[in-house]
Amino acid sequence: MMTLMKLMRVGVLVSLTGMVGGTPAWAGDRRQGEHMATRWCAACHVVTSSQNSAFADAPSFWDIARRHSDKKQIENFLIAPHPPMPDMHLTRKEIDDITSYIRSLDPLPAPAPEDQDDRRQYNG
Repeated sequence: MMTLMKLMRVGVLVSLTGMVGGTPAWAGDRRQGEHMATRWCAACHVVTSSQNSAFADAPSFWDIARRHSDKKQIENFLIAPHPPMPDMHLTRKEIDDITSYIRSLDPLPAPAPEDQDDRRQYNG
């Protein structure tokens, strides 16, 4: 019984350790997302600054990051893609990694929700 309690405490500590610091344990891996985007998305999209060209009708990842400050919007788009984008059958982890990479390209990261509320009251 005591061993089970110790295991539970260790599990809670490990979980809390992932929540402390700048990045939550469940956040995507931006570097892995960049690697996947270079491999899978660069045929149509400009995904890195070193890329010279792509399909003219496909937005660059910088454009996507600027237009979609909500990470959830990008995730939902990747979960249920639509033509002409092919269904890549991405896992949740792959979607999170690619989304984290796209969001990292936004020069003006999304404000915290409480900042948005303050702005609405001020402009209001």
